[in-house]
Amino acid sequence: MSFMLPKSMDRPKAPQGKSHHRRVEPGSIIAVASGKGGVGKTFMSITLASAFAQQGQRTLLVDGDLGLANVDVQLGIEPITDIAAVIAGWVELEDAVTPVDGGAGDGGFDVLPGRSGSGALAELSTDEVSRLAAGLTTLSLQYDKIVLDLGAGIEANCMRLARAADKALIVITDDPSSMTDGYAFMKVLRGYAPDVDQHVAINQAANRAMGQQTYEAIAMACRKFQGYRPPLAGIVHRDEKVREAVRCQRTLISTDPTAQPIQDAIAIAQTFIGRSGGRDLHY
Repeated sequence: MSFMLPKSMDRPKAPQGKSHHRRVEPGSIIAVASGKGGVGKTFMSITLASAFAQQGQRTLLVDGDLGLANVDVQLGIEPITDIAAVIAGWVELEDAVTPVDGGAGDGGFDVLPGRSGSGALAELSTDEVSRLAAGLTTLSLQYDKIVLDLGAGIEANCMRLARAADKALIVITDDPSSMTDGYAFMKVLRGYAPDVDQHVAINQAANRAMGQQTYEAIAMACRKFQGYRPPLAGIVHRDEKVREAVRCQRTLISTDPTAQPIQDAIAIAQTFIGRSGGRDLHY
């Protein structure tokens, strides 16, 4: 199976006819992760990408859920190509990018979509995943932020992709299994890639006090058994508008920018913008 990395950075080809923005230093790669599915991880990734774009950050959203991709479905877009085509050797990584709402630099953001139900993606070799991670690092020279929506759980390829990030946002709800599995992800990632800066986002909180209580339980476990206290990136309140936006295949930030979950996500985005910076690369 062939794998086409981005072209030489001396003469990059623009995806979808757009010109590239070059950075002196690579942009920050933020992996959005969870220990289990159903906690709103993809919604968080999409909303975070939208919030970064609104803050003037050139942003790329990568669907790294290898095998169960759904970013394109939630956004209601029909990409011409995707990561599966890159792995098959049909296109290069940078040419698989699809602009959303005008694309990065024009008020929206770019998406590197996956392909749902692709066993080939879910069963990539170690070398192929490492090369995919290296390709994302090359693309980070063209963006301020790359949001990497990982698959749920601690499957090997998920952890390998997580190593490409300099920051990880672990999405957790007050569901006991989400808390247990979220802690497990944090523990494994800390052992596998200790340089990745971990942050916690509590999603679907009934109110701030309950969200803080969920975070404190996770932080206490991390301090007791791992010797560190992960910072709280933010608390996102539960709102039925989120389900409605997903059903309508629209970003909530575009349909109701004043909704509380959007304000919460914007606050998280601003936190990461304030903490942005370079990173040590490791695969």
